Amino acid sequence: MDIHQFYDEGLAHASYAIWNDGEVALIDPARNPQPYLDFAERHGVKITAVIETHPHADFVSSHLELHHLTGATLYTSALVGAEYPHQPFDDGDRIALGNVWLEAINTPGHSPDSICVLLLDFQNKPHAVFTGDTLFVGDVGRPDLREQVGNITEKSAALARQLYRSTREKLMRLPADVVVYPAHGPGSLCGKNMGEARHSTIGNEISTNYALQPMDEDEFVALIMEQQPFIPRYFEYDVMLNKKGAPAFRASIETIPLFPSPSAFDTSVLVVDGRPQTTFQSGHLAGAYNVPDGLRFETWLGSIVKPGERFYLVAGDNQQLQVLIEKVAKIGYEQQVMGMALATGGNVQMARLDEGHFAKSQKDYTIVDIRNPDEVASNPIFANSLPLPLPELRTHVAGLPTDKPIVVHCAGGYRSAIGASIVAAALPNATVFDLGVRIHEFNPVG
Repeated sequence: MDIHQFYDEGLAHASYAIWNDGEVALIDPARNPQPYLDFAERHGVKITAVIETHPHADFVSSHLELHHLTGATLYTSALVGAEYPHQPFDDGDRIALGNVWLEAINTPGHSPDSICVLLLDFQNKPHAVFTGDTLFVGDVGRPDLREQVGNITEKSAALARQLYRSTREKLMRLPADVVVYPAHGPGSLCGKNMGEARHSTIGNEISTNYALQPMDEDEFVALIMEQQPFIPRYFEYDVMLNKKGAPAFRASIETIPLFPSPSAFDTSVLVVDGRPQTTFQSGHLAGAYNVPDGLRFETWLGSIVKPGERFYLVAGDNQQLQVLIEKVAKIGYEQQVMGMALATGGNVQMARLDEGHFAKSQKDYTIVDIRNPDEVASNPIFANSLPLPLPELRTHVAGLPTDKPIVVHCAGGYRSAIGASIVAAALPNATVFDLGVRIHEFNPVG
């Protein structure tokens, strides 16, 4: 019996292969099925089961494609209302994997249909638990993602109460040495306080996890509900796509047309330019949004572009273009891409900020702080700046005053590239500056 963790840094997503006696069960696979197929081939084993702990909000799973490619049986809770061929997998149900077992534990809280998967060894002893988004290292799943989407919807406070009972009555009663394998690590928006380690134990979590400390249910609900991160626009879309089952990864990408240059684009359609911010600022198409290729590209793309909104994708070279379209597909947005092209400069440049003048005369600028509200509250940087979180910027940008030059900043320089391009696209007659990494001169602790 062996366990292998696959980890996607960009989405901080962990998926798993458990293999024994020539058979493999996969838990919460990512959109691209190839790493799992390669793994099975490399070890000379057959993928016989794919388990979904819940319909994921932050990424698209390859469960349906893996079923078509391997014949593996798909398992998920009956509460999901899954539209793909599957075997219901709920409390006490078991899957044999040679002489070991995988057992379902219903653990509502992050979602009404969440399950955890308990691995029992050949002596029927609990060895590990795959906790999906119910329990993380140092955290628990947020309860506010299923108020309006899914087969079953539930208010966040009610889900928080279910999460209290799931942790106390089920997971915390497992033996202390049971290994905890969660579906996410730090950087994921499915929790708010995840630790750096990629696995833990039940005993360690009971000792150190803030959410598992002694408290009554009301205290737990209040604690879990406070200061949850923003919800990207694409989350509801991905829940429904995972409930249905996504189209094949590679085939879906290959249907996207490649244009000879961006000049062939329909000018009424949004352009997402994934080049570095300095390159973008030197020349880009009018109205383009700059979402630089980076560790959180998928999250920010899905936070500013709405589900169903059509767009073009631009990159600096073919390799980057391939990387970006695969990242787009991780959240199911490849179906919205009308075409791709390599950048050929552009007719618009971003203005360059006179740092000396800005440092001495901040009153002469409209300063827009696009950090999250908790960041702004805990660490104000500029007096009289306008707080406007990046996920809300497109909705409210038209209301920004344009009588003075606009300076956009975040905490480190990445988000400001996106935000400044959104402001410049919406207010073409305004002078817009991206403070970028120079924010560190004004915010040494950022």
